[in-house]
Amino acid sequence: MNQAVIFGLTEPEFGELCLKFLLSGLIAYMVFIIWNLARESKAGKYGMMWLFLGLGLGMFGFIAKELIIKILAAH
Repeated sequence: MNQAVIFGLTEPEFGELCLKFLLSGLIAYMVFIIWNLARESKAGKYGMMWLFLGLGLGMFGFIAKELIIKILAAH
């Protein structure tokens, strides 16, 4: 069975590469949105901290999951 080749990569390799790069870009854009929301609402330092903590917790979970996978794969 032949696997599809996209830009010299197999489909699973291409999917993993796109997931990492495009999702990283999305996370950076979401950080900008949270920062802009805090700035426009005049949340102050304490409010900005809570916005980043509350809204950024999901992004942190995704990043932590990837790090845990890398650590467990190394052992």
